[in-house]
Amino acid sequence: MADTGKILLKHDGPVSTLTLNRPEKLNALDSQMIDTLSAACREVEKRDDTRAVILTGAGTRAFCAGGDIADWSDYGELDFGRHWIRQGHRAFDTIARLRQPVIAVLNGHVLGGGLELAACADLRIGEVQIMIGQPEAGIGIIPGWSGTQRSVRRFGSQTIRRMALFGEMFGAEEACRLGLVDQIAESGKGMEEAARVVERLLTRSPLASELVKLLVNMADGEERESSTEALAGMVAAGSSDLREGVQAFKDGRKPRFPA
Repeated sequence: MADTGKILLKHDGPVSTLTLNRPEKLNALDSQMIDTLSAACREVEKRDDTRAVILTGAGTRAFCAGGDIADWSDYGELDFGRHWIRQGHRAFDTIARLRQPVIAVLNGHVLGGGLELAACADLRIGEVQIMIGQPEAGIGIIPGWSGTQRSVRRFGSQTIRRMALFGEMFGAEEACRLGLVDQIAESGKGMEEAARVVERLLTRSPLASELVKLLVNMADGEERESSTEALAGMVAAGSSDLREGVQAFKDGRKPRFPA
């Protein structure tokens, strides 16, 4: 993975940690960071020793303040949709569809695209000082990285209406009540709480956990087609039919499948 310095990827035993490392810009995402996130997820996906992924932001002010306005504001209408929006979707879809469970540690404010990024996680830990909102309409744009789609599936349409239409912001306790975050941690303690979550996860079957995530994603409308084929492919790949078919191909004969 190309290390830009703005995205840090660290492997520590069964845990891979992705850190948005742009605290001076409130970890706002630019095009380079979005592409690096995609590359980092592809690297993590291939690691058999990674059982869990932690996603967080550097500093204490923001987990992520969304997309960097300076990076996208000069796009024309067509290029904005063709490139900026689609680029973000590709990256966020890659995160949401990781086979490993993803835990987001929200250690600062979660705004706009930051919430869309957090929505890709399987579990969200919010520190007590955070505020969550979708301020995009206030500057004349919409939540474009699945903030009106995946976020609605994750958090419910009325919660999204309150933030995206009416500009409401929620602190940690209200966010937890609404399901925007799953657990609350003291300020600076989010990573410690994530470590405890990982401890629980490691007592559970890796294969069963992967299958559960695939099935829940399917039920949630996430990658239904690829999940269905992945599950069917796992069954086929472990079958005696495949072993016979491959051996027959190597032997240059017709396969003799059992009845």
